[in-house]
Amino acid sequence: MIGCIIQARMGSSRLPGKVMMELKKSKPSLYYVIKQHEFCNQIDKIVVATTNLQDDDIIEKYVDELNVECFRGNPTNVLDRFYHCAKKYSFSTIVRITADNPFNDPNLVDNVIQKFNSHDFDYITNSRPRTFPQGISVEVFSFEALEISWKNARLPSEKEHVTPYIYNNPDKFKIYNYSHHTDISHLRFTIDRKNDYELSKKIALNIEKLPITLNDILNLFEKD
Repeated sequence: MIGCIIQARMGSSRLPGKVMMELKKSKPSLYYVIKQHEFCNQIDKIVVATTNLQDDDIIEKYVDELNVECFRGNPTNVLDRFYHCAKKYSFSTIVRITADNPFNDPNLVDNVIQKFNSHDFDYITNSRPRTFPQGISVEVFSFEALEISWKNARLPSEKEHVTPYIYNNPDKFKIYNYSHHTDISHLRFTIDRKNDYELSKKIALNIEKLPITLNDILNLFEKD
């Protein structure tokens, strides 16, 4: 089973609570993250993986309202949270998504999953090196690669960011980077700072459709 695990938390040093900040009336950033990936044809199940901290009760409550599964786990060891989430739902392939990217393109996600399935890869990303904009990001990896990481990761960075053990050990894993036909990595559609949030609100207000694709945003930038 191909599972999309969206990691989300209220705690953020630069922009606390950003995942629940509204981009349009009653539609927070997390709404867009979930809805965008519901358009993926290659994903069997979506789960939001948040922490077991009380601050993140709001995330579980909101996710339940959207009829999406919520998994709660370790607040600092995100690798552990992902491993136990994937194990609980018997995911053989994991699509890792972060909740600060409200406009991730489902077409890209499907293409990366298809590439993963058509070859004997352990891990695919579109950001090493990055040619897509910040905020248009996807990682796909096997449960086996995740389990090896969970058993062997020792560095704090390997536990906090889930996949560093994989891409830092290319001799142990078959790795592929999915590139855009032109380098547009200078563009930024993620939400990490206040100005990112303001831009994301403008994108959400000006594109009245779902899903919002990368081409939709690029066309909006050309016009305005």
